[in-house]
Amino acid sequence: MASRVEWGSVQRALGWAPVLKVLAVLWLVLAIFMALPLAVLLIERDPDAPAFILSIFTVLLAVIGAWLLTWRVQIELKPRQMFVLTTLSWVTISGFASLPLVLGAPQLTLTNAVFESVSAITTTGSTILVHIEDLSDGLKLWRGIMQWLGGIGIIVMGIAILPFLKVGGMRLFHTESSDWSDKVMPRTGGIAKATLSVYCGFTLLAAVTYWLGGMSLLDAVVHAMTSLATGGFANSDASFGAYADNPFILWTGSLFMLAGALPFVLYIRFLRGSRLALWRDEQVRGLLALLGAVIVGLAAYRVALGTAPFEALTQATFNVVSVVTTTGYASDDYSQWGPLAFVAFFYLTFVGGCSGSTSGGMKIFRFQVAAEMLKNQLRFLIHTNGVFSSRYNGMPLTDDISRGVVAFSFFFFLTIAGLALGLSLLGLDFVTSLSGAATAVANVGPGLGDIIGPAGNFAPLPDAAKWLLCFGMLVGRLEILTVLVLLTPMFWRK
Repeated sequence: MASRVEWGSVQRALGWAPVLKVLAVLWLVLAIFMALPLAVLLIERDPDAPAFILSIFTVLLAVIGAWLLTWRVQIELKPRQMFVLTTLSWVTISGFASLPLVLGAPQLTLTNAVFESVSAITTTGSTILVHIEDLSDGLKLWRGIMQWLGGIGIIVMGIAILPFLKVGGMRLFHTESSDWSDKVMPRTGGIAKATLSVYCGFTLLAAVTYWLGGMSLLDAVVHAMTSLATGGFANSDASFGAYADNPFILWTGSLFMLAGALPFVLYIRFLRGSRLALWRDEQVRGLLALLGAVIVGLAAYRVALGTAPFEALTQATFNVVSVVTTTGYASDDYSQWGPLAFVAFFYLTFVGGCSGSTSGGMKIFRFQVAAEMLKNQLRFLIHTNGVFSSRYNGMPLTDDISRGVVAFSFFFFLTIAGLALGLSLLGLDFVTSLSGAATAVANVGPGLGDIIGPAGNFAPLPDAAKWLLCFGMLVGRLEILTVLVLLTPMFWRK
């Protein structure tokens, strides 16, 4: 009996070995990218260089240890393992990415360093750092790299992993990139290379544009990374308020944030000859219609309050695009624009961009699917014996897709409600608790109010609140159900 129990434990351990082997590969990629800011620091002879050397050494030790344990293991992942891998990859990478923030010049506490790295990797954009302008160039670059890596990870997750796992109605976006074999090995070679090429191309274009618009080279590179990743980390405490008097940068910034919030698969189709691929997509049309309506409405509202028309349109465009795409840049304190704008920006926190993009939030397709479901329900109430079919983007809305959308939406708002309650128990006020929970789960960045609003910072929050928000950011980025399924006993039963 004892031998059977021991053999069963060995089998279970071997069953998770492929997960550890893939994690080792991801950690190695992280260590390689850590070398970029290290190179900058060495060139500048900055005292932050040893922090990156020690961080790289620590990550490589973990890689070597994991590789020695799994070097004979074949990477053949099954659905159950994919759920675990998806969650562990974001958690462990966030942990390792925080090392330079603890060991470097900011010398952050563990809580603050993990908060900053989780916010970066999930492309949320909330920050606890002050006097960002005084950070070394290497740390500024590292903050941008973390968000850039998180952005490409989100794209891969959205087009290859979540559709296969049927998380939150993502089955709608089942493509060749999510066509997995029985052993769940993705056929992602071609589309992965194409997606990375598009992502890098947009980043390079953004960097050149920002530089030509008046940014320094370092600022242009970092803001290009965080714009396409819809992350929102900036190199100034004032965020894009440092460029509030430069309309060119604000307008181009709006375009690059929007580019990051559109489905990257459609860019590939466009490059392969389907010139109307973007316009034919219901997500894209819905997102553009929403942005246009809200921007015009808020610009008109500000003009009525006495703001010059062009300034009102520029500021409304930049900040609305930033919040809807969950980037989190701020060129102005929009919470001071008046009560209508205050409520409008709170609502916009939940929206998000398109599936298969770098943005967070609920994603625009879920609102469109919910509207289609509501329309069908009203038809049934009028024609009780009628038979109606629902379609989205030319695909039928099957029961599993509808169930996924409803389940995700329910747990999305339930998570925000629970998180807000936890924050309020720690003594935070109503606006800070509710907007903080919403901005964490939706991966937006700034909240509302005097403390964590566009002109504020998350540094004053108690440590317990920061850990709660870290949980909210990770759960929101992983589409909630991916994490929730791990908390069910049935998942761990043999």
